[in-house]
Amino acid sequence: MAKETKDKHFIHKPIYLGGTKAMKKFIAENLKYPKVALENKVEGTVHLDYKLNHKGEVIDSKVISGLGNGCDEEALRLVKLLKFEPARNRKLKVTFNKKIQIHFRLPKQKPIASVTEAIDQYNYVLKPKPKSKPKALKKTTPPKKYSYTITVNF
Repeated sequence: MAKETKDKHFIHKPIYLGGTKAMKKFIAENLKYPKVALENKVEGTVHLDYKLNHKGEVIDSKVISGLGNGCDEEALRLVKLLKFEPARNRKLKVTFNKKIQIHFRLPKQKPIASVTEAIDQYNYVLKPKPKSKPKALKKTTPPKKYSYTITVNF
């Protein structure tokens, strides 16, 4: 008769649906960089501590170390949007404490093409010279023509 295996952990933790990758993607999609932080070019990481109830909802959150300029408030807003799959803990109502880091990085600006750069485009057409062929072959097969276009943007 085989022995039954028991769970190693008496209390199970709530899990974000999709794992940490899905949580990072959710945060990246819903992050709205504060205008004040953009104007002051503030970058960094906000460290948060939050509590989850037995239903997997965020009930309390606080900033451990912040950046200011509206980044702390935005991080708190994002954490309150998170929804976890509730853990089944033998009908116990357990509150969990978790920590998270939310990174604020300035968006990369694409260089704007000026009018002079748009004018400085060059188009080159290279046409190779046809090879000389015997006269008998020239009548039966038409010569092949090649053209190449190279575009260089400055």
